[in-house]
Amino acid sequence: MRPSTLRALKGAVELTRQNRLTEAVLIAEPVILAADSYEGDEILRWLAEHVTDLTGEDPKETP
Repeated sequence: MRPSTLRALKGAVELTRQNRLTEAVLIAEPVILAADSYEGDEILRWLAEHVTDLTGEDPKETP
């Protein structure tokens, strides 16, 4: 994943933690849409690995 993509995702996570969801989407969406299929797969994996950061919930604890 490109460093600029990772920075954008991390910035979006931080904004999400601050309940600034609209701003988080404005940062993350263009980066996600511009990704090729390889980078898109990396983004999906990264998001899956950081779902707790985004939601505050542990998916392993969900029934």
